[in-house]
Amino acid sequence: MGVVVEPAAAEETRPEPAAPQRDRYFDTLRALALIRVVTYHTFGWAWAALVFPSMGVMFGLAGTLMAKSLERPAPKVVRSRLRRLLPPFWFWGVFVVLAMLVHGWIPDWEIVYWVVPLGDPPGNAWGEQAWEILWYLRTYLWFVLLSPLLLRLFRLAPLPALALSLAPVLVLSFVWAGPDNRVGTALWDLSTYLFCWMLGFAHRDGVLQRLKPAVVVAASLAALGFGGWYAFAHQADLGTYDLDENPLAQAFWSAGFVMLLMWAKAYFGIDFATLTRFRRTNRIVTVFNARAVTIYLWHEIALILAVPLIDRFWDVPAFETYLPLESQWFMFGVGWLLIGVFVLLCGWVEDVAARKKPRLLP
Repeated sequence: MGVVVEPAAAEETRPEPAAPQRDRYFDTLRALALIRVVTYHTFGWAWAALVFPSMGVMFGLAGTLMAKSLERPAPKVVRSRLRRLLPPFWFWGVFVVLAMLVHGWIPDWEIVYWVVPLGDPPGNAWGEQAWEILWYLRTYLWFVLLSPLLLRLFRLAPLPALALSLAPVLVLSFVWAGPDNRVGTALWDLSTYLFCWMLGFAHRDGVLQRLKPAVVVAASLAALGFGGWYAFAHQADLGTYDLDENPLAQAFWSAGFVMLLMWAKAYFGIDFATLTRFRRTNRIVTVFNARAVTIYLWHEIALILAVPLIDRFWDVPAFETYLPLESQWFMFGVGWLLIGVFVLLCGWVEDVAARKKPRLLP
């Protein structure tokens, strides 16, 4: 005899729709990219970008997510991206702008770039270390605005569009350097990472997965080879082989590196699903991704504050005796502790921007 379930009871026992599963491969790459950024800004290692070109990786991941989001109407997607990005930026900017005003900065009409960073926001030398990182947000914002058009062009001819996305940085490097102003700076950054952004489109549309492994590996190694050669060949001119000082080398090295990461993800089906078995590691990756904007914006301020804080430690004899106060690694550790404080104090803004309930930690 069958059991009759009343409609109300059926409603109560109906399983909740499963929450969409995040891709732990991409989440882990984003977390590693943020760690690499903080490490580079602490130690200044020129070889760090060669080991892991974090900016190229972050733009590649963002391009993939943008292509996925644009399955919905473009205006709605762009508004959503702006809503998630700008409130954390405004919240952070209030403190930076007020600090610069206190230290003698007199703004002009260009302060509008502190509202919508389509160009590099102005400031004085006192706050430069804090706001010099905003080039990434400015470049990301432009990519978001341009993505509906870029994705349409990419889908007309995927492989030619992907190959031609390296043309702008070649033109700027060898033909025309662009204007010496905010527009020129933005053009250089957009050109440097355009290929990585388009790689995100290629991954999302399955273009990389359909290519023969030999073709992808050969193209990646060629890009890495040229980028590495160009960086070292111009070391004497720039005084370093640091990719951050050499846009053309950065563009090609990031292109080859991110192409391999994206192709390996698609071809081998890597998802790092086993990461969820390790509770603490999984938790760290979750926090890094849910607070990525907070960590990026506040990490330089954390490193700035670490210096006077460590200076106070010298006044405590026990600290002076037993702590490696002169070590950059100690400053690195203190910096991460302060980043954690900022995540707790300021991370909730990202929840508000995403129209979620504010939480100390996700």
